[in-house]
Amino acid sequence: MAAELDFSPPEIPEPTFMENVLRYGLFFGAIFQLICVLAIILPVSKSHKTDSDSFEPKNSETVK
Repeated sequence: MAAELDFSPPEIPEPTFMENVLRYGLFFGAIFQLICVLAIILPVSKSHKTDSDSFEPKNSETVK
C-alpha cells in the first residue's frame, strides 16, 4: 500500500516570458496604485511661499 502513494513534489514548468511580463507588470501596477493612494491620503508640505497678490485679479488701477 505504501508503494501506491506518490509523495514526490509535482513538476512545475518554468514560467514563460509572457508570464514573467504579466507578473512584473501586475507588481509594478500595484506599487503605482499604492503610491497614488498614499499621495491622496498623506498631506504634502509646501516648500515655497506663494504671494496672495498673484491670485487676485488685477484691475486697471493697480496696473497703472
